[in-house]
Amino acid sequence: QVHLVESGGGLVQAGGSLRLSCAASGGTFNNYQMGWFRQAPGKEREFVAGISTRGVSTFYADSVKGRFTISRDNAKNTVFLQMNSLKPEDTAVYYCAARRTYSSSWYPSGMDYWGKGTLVTASS
Repeated sequence: QVHLVESGGGLVQAGGSLRLSCAASGGTFNNYQMGWFRQAPGKEREFVAGISTRGVSTFYADSVKGRFTISRDNAKNTVFLQMNSLKPEDTAVYYCAARRTYSSSWYPSGMDYWGKGTLVTASS
C-alpha cells in the first residue's frame, strides 16, 4: 500500500508560479510511474503530467505543455510539479497518483494509489 501526501498548493495571481510536492511512503518508490491530475469544481478529474519510474520519460496534457514541469527525486521518494505562468483556468484540486504498470496513456482509472489533493487557486 502506497501512501501519498501532496503539499505546496495555495493562492497565486495569474502569471505566478507554484511548486507542488508529493511525498510517497509504504512502497518501493522507483517501481511506480507517478502522475499529477486535477479536478476543477463541476468538472471531471483530468490528467496534467506524468513521469516514468526513473524520470527518463515525461508526459503532459496539451493545456500545460511549456508551462508545467514534472520531476522526481527517487532518493527522497518525492515527485514535483513546477507550475509557471498560471492561469485562472488552472484553478483546481491537484492530486498525486501512482501506478505499477507501465503505460504511456494516463487515465484516472489506470492509477493505483491517490493522495488527498492540494488546492491551487490562480486569481485573475
